[in-house]
Amino acid sequence: MTNRQIPVGVSARHIHLSQQHVEILFGEGYQLTEMKPLSQPGQYAANETVQVSGPKGTFPKVRILGPARSQTQLEISKTDSFVLGIKPPVKESGDIAGSAPMKLTGPAGEIELQEGAIIAARHIHFHTDDAKRLGVKDKDRLRVRTGGERGVVFENVIARVSDSFALDMHIDTDEANAAAINNGDIAEIID
Repeated sequence: MTNRQIPVGVSARHIHLSQQHVEILFGEGYQLTEMKPLSQPGQYAANETVQVSGPKGTFPKVRILGPARSQTQLEISKTDSFVLGIKPPVKESGDIAGSAPMKLTGPAGEIELQEGAIIAARHIHFHTDDAKRLGVKDKDRLRVRTGGERGVVFENVIARVSDSFALDMHIDTDEANAAAINNGDIAEIID
C-alpha cells in the first residue's frame, strides 16, 4: 500500500448488545462466545444471533459483535431499514440518541427498545501512529476514493483515532455494493 491507501471493511448488518440485554435475551449470567476475530483488536463476531423485528419485517439471525458494550446498538443499511419498516438516522457508532426503535428476540426473552437502530456513518479507524503519519486528527472529515469499474469518492468519512484501533475503513453493504467493493479492497484518502 502507498502512504495514503487504506484497507476497506464492508460492515454487514450486526448488533452490539449491553450485558444487561445479553442476559435478558440469553439467560442470567450468559457470556457471548467468540466465533471469529474482526479487524479491530479485541472485537469479534459472536456465535450468537438475535432476531430483530420492526413494524414491517424481521431479520431472524442478526450476528452479535462482541464483547458486550455499554449500550445496545443495531447497525443496518438503508435497504435493511426498508425491510424492517423503521427510519434509522445516519449516526456515528455509539450515538443512539433519537435513533430508531426495534424489537429483539433471543432464546430466553425479548426486548422492545425505543431507540438503538442506526445507519452507521462511514468512518476510518486510525491507530494513533497512522493518524500522525497521515496528518489526521480524531473527528476529521475525509474524502476517500475507491478504484475499479465503479470507483467512487466517499465524502464525509469520519476519522476515529485511538491507540486501540487498527487502520481500516468501514462502509455498509449498500455503499459497498454501489461501488463494487469487497472486504479487503484498497481505497485512498484524497483529502
